Amino acid sequence: MKKTLGAVALIGASALVLAGCAGGNSSSGSDDASGFDPEGAKDQNITFWVMGGDTPDELREYLKDEYKAATGGTLTIEEQSWGDALTKLANQLPDAKNTPDVTEIGNTWSPTFTTAGAFSDLSGIYDELGGSDLLQSFVDVGTVDDAQYALPYYFGSRYITYRKDIWEAAGLDVPTTLEQFNEDVKTLRTADQSGFYIGGEDWRNGVSWIFANGGELAEKDGDNWVSTLSDEKTIAGLEQFQDLFQNASNAPATEDDSTPWVNINNDKTGNPPTAATIIAPGWAHWSIGDFVEEKTADDGTVTEVREWNDDTFGVFPLPGTTEGEAAPVFAGGSNIGISAKSENQAGAKELLRIIFSDEYQQMLGQNGLGPANTEFVDSLGDDIFASALIESALNSKLTPAAPGWAAVEGQKILEEFFGKVASGGDIPALAEEYDEKIDAIING
Repeated sequence: MKKTLGAVALIGASALVLAGCAGGNSSSGSDDASGFDPEGAKDQNITFWVMGGDTPDELREYLKDEYKAATGGTLTIEEQSWGDALTKLANQLPDAKNTPDVTEIGNTWSPTFTTAGAFSDLSGIYDELGGSDLLQSFVDVGTVDDAQYALPYYFGSRYITYRKDIWEAAGLDVPTTLEQFNEDVKTLRTADQSGFYIGGEDWRNGVSWIFANGGELAEKDGDNWVSTLSDEKTIAGLEQFQDLFQNASNAPATEDDSTPWVNINNDKTGNPPTAATIIAPGWAHWSIGDFVEEKTADDGTVTEVREWNDDTFGVFPLPGTTEGEAAPVFAGGSNIGISAKSENQAGAKELLRIIFSDEYQQMLGQNGLGPANTEFVDSLGDDIFASALIESALNSKLTPAAPGWAAVEGQKILEEFFGKVASGGDIPALAEEYDEKIDAIING
C-alpha cells in the first residue's frame, strides 16, 4: 500500500503545485475559459468522480448516454468513498495524468480547494449553467475573487424521521419547539431503544443545536477566521447536545456519520426498531419502511428494498427555539468542479452542460436530491418528504467558508471534540482547547 502524508499535508502540497492554475487548462486547443467548445470536446474520453452512492444508477447512465451522444466520447464515472475522498482529491487533482476531469466535492471542502487553485475558472459559462438561479450559498463557497470555480451539484437538508406508532403510544404529538423535542425524545428512551438516535461524534447533525441557539463554529475577524466553540451561544447548544446524547441516545460515543435508518426500521425478520427518532438527509427516506425484499447486484452487493408506510413513519423539520420555526440545520450536498489539471477541458465543460440541463436538474429532484438550479425545486414533488426537505433547507447553513476548513475536517477535529462532549467532558474547557487546535489551521 502506498503511504501518504495525510490529508492536511497533501492539501498544503496541492496548494503549492496548483498555484496559478485556477484559470484552467487549454490543452484542447480551441477551448478557452470563456465558453463551450463543441468541436474541442469531440471524441474526448473523460472521467467523473462521484462521492458515495447518492447519485443513483439511473442518473449515471443518463450522463453516460448524453455525453456519448453529444461528443462521441466515453464518460467513465468512478465512485469514491467519502472516507478517503479528501486524501485522494489532494493526491490526484495536481497530477494531470491521474486527475479526474470533473469531480463532485463536499460543499464544506470547496473553499480549501478553490483557494488552492485546484479547479478551472467557470465564470465564462456560469450564466449558461444557471447563473443567479443556482443555489447561492453553494456558489459562494466555490467562488474566489468574484470568479466561480465550483458550482452546486445537489443539496440536501436534514429533517426528523420518527416512528408514529411509538410516539403515539407514548401520547406524544409532533413537537413545535426544540425544547419540547429534546424533552420528548428523552422520555422515549429505553434500554433497548434510543428515543433519538445520534452518534456522539456526529457533528454534522449535532451542530444543529449550536445553530439553533445562535452559535457558530467559526467567524471571520478582520482578514482571518477564528474558531468560536467557546462563544456562550455555542456552549448553550453543546450543553443541549450533551444532555440529548446522554439521556436520549444509545448510540456509541465514537459513532460519527452513520446510517441511522437501520435503527428506525424493523429488521427483515420483524424484530422491533432500536430507535424511535432519527435525523438524516432527505434522501434517506428511500431506505426507510417495511421490508419487502432483498436484491443482489452483479457484484454480490445485497440491498434491502423497503416500502414507506404512512401509518408507521412520519417526518418533520427539527423545530427551532421559537415555536413555529424550523431550526437551522447543516446543509448537506455537494459542489462540482473541473480539475485545473485536466487535459480535457472542453469535454469536461460539455459534461457540466448536461448536468445543469433542465432534464438532469429535474431528475435530481425526482430522486430526492435538491437540484442545483432553484427553478426546478418543484421537481422534488409536494409530498411529505419534499415539504420537510424544502422547509428545513430554507434555514439550512453551511460550515465556515474558511480556506483551511477542509484541513479541520481532514483531521477529524470536530468528531473528536463532539465525541468528548458527548462522553460528558467539561464543555468550556474542551471548547477552549479545540478553539486553539482549529485556529492553528483554519486559515490555511
